[in-house]
Amino acid sequence: MSMRRLVLVVEDDPVLGPALVQRLHLEGYRPRLTATGEAALREARSVRPDAVLSDIRLPDMSGEDVYRHMIGELGALPVFFMTAFGDVAQALRLVRAGARDYLTKPVDVDRLVEALGQALAAGHAAPGAEADLPELGVSPAMRAVEAVLRKAARVDVPVVLTGETGAGKEVAARFLHAASPRSAQPFVAVNCAAIPRDLAESTLFGHERGAFTGASSRQAGVAARAGAGTLLLDEVAELAPELQAKLLRLVQERSFLPLGAAVEKPFAARLVCATHADLAARVREGRFREDLFYRLNVIAVEVPPLRRRPEDQPWLAARLLAEAVARFGLGPRRLTPSATAALADHDWPGNVRELRNRVERAAALVDGEEIGAGDLFPELALETRDEATANLQGPLAAALDAATRAAVEDALQRAGGSRADAARLLGISRTTLWKRMRALGMAG
Repeated sequence: MSMRRLVLVVEDDPVLGPALVQRLHLEGYRPRLTATGEAALREARSVRPDAVLSDIRLPDMSGEDVYRHMIGELGALPVFFMTAFGDVAQALRLVRAGARDYLTKPVDVDRLVEALGQALAAGHAAPGAEADLPELGVSPAMRAVEAVLRKAARVDVPVVLTGETGAGKEVAARFLHAASPRSAQPFVAVNCAAIPRDLAESTLFGHERGAFTGASSRQAGVAARAGAGTLLLDEVAELAPELQAKLLRLVQERSFLPLGAAVEKPFAARLVCATHADLAARVREGRFREDLFYRLNVIAVEVPPLRRRPEDQPWLAARLLAEAVARFGLGPRRLTPSATAALADHDWPGNVRELRNRVERAAALVDGEEIGAGDLFPELALETRDEATANLQGPLAAALDAATRAAVEDALQRAGGSRADAARLLGISRTTLWKRMRALGMAG
């Protein structure tokens, strides 16, 4: 399918450009290399390429300008952009405007060749086509998750989302709902682990007036409120055994009985469950019903942790920063190269939830437009304090101690006093935290 297809490469890097041309030749394409935007537009008018691969930053104009001129003159065609981390936000705008995809430098040439072949084999979708837009992530792992969810959205069967806390299971569930024929109906989510045990049945299935002491009026549960939409049961593994039995009936019979009611009500929603636990292990331990497990686990999708998908880190950071700026009504904010590089050095124990917290805090507190590594990771000072710093005297030493104390106290407060959780929030080991606290007279 790739034979004789003409690919226009727009890249001014004297090493990368010729390297891409050589690889495309080997794959059977006819590549043409240009180093400026103006030359690319002239070449495109002359030969009308089948696909375009362009850098976003060019000597005479931006890749965005090249794209808009080219699409205006030639119509839709597959366009891929190459970008450094600092230009991810611009690349995302281009993808939303109809570009096929973007790749961060250093370019994964194997992935590029595969994507190029798929685009030319299937034909380029119209600009803005939903299937081309990365919604959950740009990494191969999240692209695979997104592909499975799009297929699952077409069939009305239960889905179980697994993955670490904060990895994005609810976001994935909302994506599934939006991609399904039920998208115009309600999306209702409930965290099963957060419901008090004596209120769990009422929360899930509702109750009639007088069903129990204090039930002064009829109350609909989440099963009814979801209507014909989607019901997400988060942390479903934490349901008590008696509720697991009632959930099994909900799945099997598509009906439920509110507390105090005499007649069952139909369940019309699609059921999605999420958990960070290993449900199969819970079944073996006798803590989760085997029959319920098999009823729920029709389509199982794992949402991988953020540390296993480094390509998503700058992409997500750019999206979360744009959201924070809009929500807080802030002026322009951008991540510096040092900030995006620091993302890859962090282990992300809190996953996407932690990334959101760090980006929002940095956006709110930074002085100026640029967000640096220290703004995202203020606790770095706790790990990088060497002997020379530790031996400082006078006002500077006092200021460093005060900043360290404030960071530790804030982390402990957010962690509810748990030193293990505070260490995770600070991005340091429990031993390092204990040493800092002892040095500051905080370890009791």
